[in-house]
Amino acid sequence: MSVSDLFREAATGLKSLFVGLGITGKAFTRPAVTVIYPRQEVGNLDTYRGHVELIGREDKPGVPRCIACGACTRACPSQCLSVACPIGGGSGSGHENMEGVEMAGELIARAATMAPAPQKGCKLPGAFIYDYSLCSLCGQCVRACPVDSLRFSQHVYFVGASRADFRLDLLARLTRQAVNAPAPTPAVPLEEHA
Repeated sequence: MSVSDLFREAATGLKSLFVGLGITGKAFTRPAVTVIYPRQEVGNLDTYRGHVELIGREDKPGVPRCIACGACTRACPSQCLSVACPIGGGSGSGHENMEGVEMAGELIARAATMAPAPQKGCKLPGAFIYDYSLCSLCGQCVRACPVDSLRFSQHVYFVGASRADFRLDLLARLTRQAVNAPAPTPAVPLEEHA
């Protein structure tokens, strides 16, 4: 190897170094795309896909639109959804037959009094269990629902200490959301404004 080859190799190495430094310099001058919590809060929640949640009816926000058909459970590739009717079918909310279900926050320990959905004559789910730790957020359950009773939540700050913390009772969550939601303001006719 001659001296000219050594200089050529050093020049190639220096050129590569400056190209790399130029790319790094451009990256440093761009605005940051990550949010450093708690100094900043997430601002673009309209595109965020959180866990799946039930949607309540317009007239009764605490009652889900769900008709317990089981389409979401069949469409889910992760098998993270369980929909059950109250024992004996029925068209009630199902919460009256849930004495075997133990709740700690949103955690469900067991649902022994529930029968698997779908059942003939079952109008509302008695239990709607969702295991967020298994979910891949693919959206197949949301697309498969014939009555549009599922959506992705915007619950950004959802944390847990164990896998059991991510096993949610979506009916209980919907009931809590309906209780905590502000009351809708009645529409005022235009004649009263004048």
